[in-house]
Amino acid sequence: MTFACETPRDGAAARFALSLQNQLPTLRTERLLLRAPRVTDFETYAQIACSDRGTHLGGPMTREDAWADFAQMTSTWLLHGHGIWTIGHAGSIAGFVLLGFEPGDQEPELGFVLTADAEGQGLATEAATAARAHAFGTLGWSTLVSYIDPANTRSRATARRLGAIMDGMQDEAEVWRYHRGGRPA
Repeated sequence: MTFACETPRDGAAARFALSLQNQLPTLRTERLLLRAPRVTDFETYAQIACSDRGTHLGGPMTREDAWADFAQMTSTWLLHGHGIWTIGHAGSIAGFVLLGFEPGDQEPELGFVLTADAEGQGLATEAATAARAHAFGTLGWSTLVSYIDPANTRSRATARRLGAIMDGMQDEAEVWRYHRGGRPA
């Protein structure tokens, strides 16, 4: 079931939304475009969050809960100046990468989630590397963490490739820490 909130709008509201989206930073890598989320991106987010792939997001979620989560991560751009990007790859959506604070987070988080088709190609590492550089460079952050379910071996491997070190637990999730300039001395 699709909700009315998921339907793109026409006219002045659509033009205003586009003008806001154009204000958000766009990050480019060799293969990826990290851009502002659009209402039409929600379908991909819901496919992830409402399936078994969404367990590390707190799911599987209902479609309604997935919308609330997507809207929350999108709204942090207005509230804090950082948030979720849609990962574009080869003309489709590969997933999403996040710089933000979700409820319960004590520190800024680097989060990443991909579609099943996008896994195994290094796209999470590439997207997270670009987001981490934005956090440490543009935003001036000195530390960043990823909260990872201990059973999520792919995300743990991505964090290791990005130079993170496991730094304890929070609410049944491993805390993987990134430092500006690499590992701490």
